[in-house]
Amino acid sequence: MTAKVKKRDAKVTIHTVAKQANVSIATVSRVLSGSSTVRKDLADRVIAAAEELSYVPSASAQNLAIGKTLTLGVIVPDLSNPYFPRVIKGIEKKAKESDYTTIIADSEGDAAAELSMVNRLSSKVDGLILISPRMDKVDFKNLENSKVPIVVLNRIDSGVGITNVSVDNFSAMSELCGLLLTLGHKKVSFLNGPEGSWQREERKRAISNSEKYGLESVTIEAGGTIQSGYENFELAMESKPTAIICFNDLVAYGVITRAKELGIRIPQDLSVTGFDDIEFAQYSSPSLTTIQSPQGPLGIIGWETLFEKMQTGNSVTAPTIKATMIVRESTGPAKSQD
Repeated sequence: MTAKVKKRDAKVTIHTVAKQANVSIATVSRVLSGSSTVRKDLADRVIAAAEELSYVPSASAQNLAIGKTLTLGVIVPDLSNPYFPRVIKGIEKKAKESDYTTIIADSEGDAAAELSMVNRLSSKVDGLILISPRMDKVDFKNLENSKVPIVVLNRIDSGVGITNVSVDNFSAMSELCGLLLTLGHKKVSFLNGPEGSWQREERKRAISNSEKYGLESVTIEAGGTIQSGYENFELAMESKPTAIICFNDLVAYGVITRAKELGIRIPQDLSVTGFDDIEFAQYSSPSLTTIQSPQGPLGIIGWETLFEKMQTGNSVTAPTIKATMIVRESTGPAKSQD
């Protein structure tokens, strides 16, 4: 016998309708969203109860009933780097169109913290986007078993089947090395990026590959900040390079600042390159030759890939995004070595 609930002045919720119809809230949600999978007798009870109670379902109630939070988790290694907020803005722009709210967590480059954030957010969101994750390969591969859909931006590991969207770092850095070679640069120093970064390995691989074309390189483990470029400048100059290739634009800015302090002219005495083309790159003095790595578009494609995965439950293949070389004032002909 169906339990009857008297209509009260209190707000009527999906729980009230479920109790009135003597069904689960999931059944109420399916019926009121137009699903045809519910038995007719149950559907009739739900409709009758909703009409009697004058219930108008909210989108949030329906989503809660079917296990949706309309919340997206984004984990980033360094919010102080201007590259990452621009990727996040691309994600948020599209996610809002589907009524999703974004939770952003900054791991500060700590692999253990990053993994902990994945575990904690997984029960609170409908999907996760990991931007340039730093965790080791074992932990990274274990994410294949995650119950929440995950898409990774800018990391590809062989043997790991996590959906990813990445920028082609190798081809772009190869093009940058080609530019330096045409300018007569034969000896360069590379200030490499943060440990655990997939981008740093791809960029280093491209520089190493350019040795077959006559580019001699020395790699210095630096980091991804202005400070790391500034502090490692003298070390980079020990091998007497005619150009310094920097992991990103922030490192390049630190290099240019320290070079000016020491009276070294850019590019007359030393060419400097960056990577990413963050906003200040074109306004630095001199303006920075760099790689324009799409940031907003990366975020947009990342969200669209995740949303499709959340909707279908299927594995999704996303394209690799092309990056473009931007030649500005910080590069010039190699200074002759006397």
